Amino acid sequence: MTTESLPTPTPPPKTQKLWLAAIKLPMYSVALMPIWVGSAIAYAMTGQLHLPTFFTFLGAAVLILVWENLSNDVFDADTGVDVNKHHSLVNLTGKKGLIFWLSNLCLLAGLLGVAAIALGQQDGTVIGLVLLSCGLGYLYQGPPFRLGYRGLGEILCFFAFGPLAVSAAYYSQTRQWSEVALCASIIVGIATSLILFCSHFHQVKDDAAVGKRSPIVRLGTQRAANLLPWGCGSLYGLTLLAVVLGLFPKGTLLLCLSLPFALKLCRHVGQNHHLPHRVFNCKFTAVSLHFWSGLLLGLGFFL
Repeated sequence: MTTESLPTPTPPPKTQKLWLAAIKLPMYSVALMPIWVGSAIAYAMTGQLHLPTFFTFLGAAVLILVWENLSNDVFDADTGVDVNKHHSLVNLTGKKGLIFWLSNLCLLAGLLGVAAIALGQQDGTVIGLVLLSCGLGYLYQGPPFRLGYRGLGEILCFFAFGPLAVSAAYYSQTRQWSEVALCASIIVGIATSLILFCSHFHQVKDDAAVGKRSPIVRLGTQRAANLLPWGCGSLYGLTLLAVVLGLFPKGTLLLCLSLPFALKLCRHVGQNHHLPHRVFNCKFTAVSLHFWSGLLLGLGFFL
């Protein structure tokens, strides 16, 4: 931890949208898309989709992501990095303890849902994968690890919401492993990491002041903006490669319909990377890219 002074608090914006921002409804595509893609691949492979398992897993994934978001607000409140994040639930309510226990309750409920799937299948593989994913989530934000403060958040995010989550969803439907699901999980993982990557552009000063060495702090906003098109482009390059190799059906090229969101994201960040008041909303474009790329990828398998 650095000895630099903490960021100076700024007056909260006078808006009724803070609570909507705190709830982060669009962000929950991060929980939904891995389950959708993994289950769609399972349907493509077997011709069957067990709907009770699918919807139970969706609900459990949302609850676990609520835990991730709430506990992240609590742990960031401890370091002071969120002093200017007025839509933090800790800042909004002033009740850090309540938010902490509410987050743990959501985690427990989510894990119980996954445990119900594992119990019904008499197979602990799915709950094991989900517990590992939760462990990576805690390593990202929780003390004493806080690996996100060392610039490793995007890597942890990739594995937690990519290979682990998609594989767990696929296994919950088939009780088997699949190289196709693993390949698709790489695309989902990259799209998820792009959201976290873009969320740092507007808070470089706040992050640096408390010693949080995010990739944007390490690279600088210009170099990070130059790197973004490569990350976005990999979604389409990997999908095309998988189709050419015969791993993915041609229908997965539907993912290319999400290209306008990728272009919008890269253009916006490229022009405004050094302007926090303009670039702050780029993560929402990244969420749109994640949602549509995941939805279309899964649809390509489902069809």
